[in-house]
Amino acid sequence: MDTPNDTPPDRLSNDPRSKYHDEALLERGIGIRFNGQERHNVEEYCVSEGWIRVQAGRALDRRGQPMTMKIRGTVEAWFRT
Repeated sequence: MDTPNDTPPDRLSNDPRSKYHDEALLERGIGIRFNGQERHNVEEYCVSEGWIRVQAGRALDRRGQPMTMKIRGTVEAWFRT
């Protein structure tokens, strides 16, 4: 049975500029399974809305940040440790 401390947040981002960024949770380690396949390149996710954001190749935006694309599907998140 999951306790509140063992359930990852509904939405989390790797980008420190995002309001959904939480360094302590990222250091703990989050695993993401998208459409039944474990993914290691997820920049941001939202379980309730069913999407992940991944880097789109090597393209950069005008601020030098990697371009990302949103992919919709079934998202599962868990703590690795």
